[in-house]
Amino acid sequence: MSPGNLSQVTEFILMGNSDSPKLQIPLFFVFLVIYGLTVAWNLGIITLTTVGSRLQTPIYFFFQHLAVVNLGNSTVIAPKMLVNFLVSKKTISYYGCAVQLGEFILFVGAEIFTLASMAYDHYVAVCNPLHYMVVVSPQVCLLLVFLIHFCSLTTALTVSSCVFSVSYCSSNVINHFYCDNVPLLAVSCSDTYIPETAVFTFSGINLFFSVIIVLISYFNIILAILRIRSSEGRHKAFSTCASHLMAVTVFYGTLLFMYLQPRTNHSLDTDKMASVFYTLMIPVLNPIIYSLRNKDVKDSLKRFLCNPLQSLKLT
Repeated sequence: MSPGNLSQVTEFILMGNSDSPKLQIPLFFVFLVIYGLTVAWNLGIITLTTVGSRLQTPIYFFFQHLAVVNLGNSTVIAPKMLVNFLVSKKTISYYGCAVQLGEFILFVGAEIFTLASMAYDHYVAVCNPLHYMVVVSPQVCLLLVFLIHFCSLTTALTVSSCVFSVSYCSSNVINHFYCDNVPLLAVSCSDTYIPETAVFTFSGINLFFSVIIVLISYFNIILAILRIRSSEGRHKAFSTCASHLMAVTVFYGTLLFMYLQPRTNHSLDTDKMASVFYTLMIPVLNPIIYSLRNKDVKDSLKRFLCNPLQSLKLT
């Protein structure tokens, strides 16, 4: 096709999770339930960490922030995906796609750095408990949240700008259920070296530094736990970190699989399955992972359910 016959794309078609008409309604209800639980449980965590008198500590501050990020990440993806299960024309505008990609990168980046900040918090709690409230003061927590959003916003603006700096003209069919950088660049009609390099570089740098923070934190935590003489003390120290370690392993493992695999092994269908996991399943799993193993959260929930007005007065 000659350059004169090419026209700039004004909208994209999202192929979704399945092209089988028989599966659209069942999948709609499955993901509607998942998104409903995500909203309910994360809003519940935000409420509990706001009103719970025992949950006014730095780790619950980060837990609350993680719930906000999980809710945002899921909300960027799920509503449009649910609508597309019910309509025949599964389109998204060019600028709507750019906004969705930017917001998605923003929330994923924020989750990466929030989990790293929580690892640092656990390190201080286990290795330096006497100075915990000084080292992880409210001012430090606010500074970390500012840096989290600054870094994730910088990544989102840079990567999304690079992805949409190339031309989309020959095809507008995206083999995905939302606007992600890999399937978008796959349908570009111009050279994608710069945006691919930007995606790989920013993803690699963000993951590398956050994983290093997590590994160093847990290396020191393990050493500190091994120095504890009583089995009860070791169990208490380990239980403090177990939920976070589980969440980190699941989330980082999925991202490393998604974005740092060799280009020759990249499968968009495999990416879609992994994307369902970390955009929709992890936001609904995180509140469960943290809540079921946390006595303070369960006690605060019981008090709130028994007497919500009294819980509000305590704050």
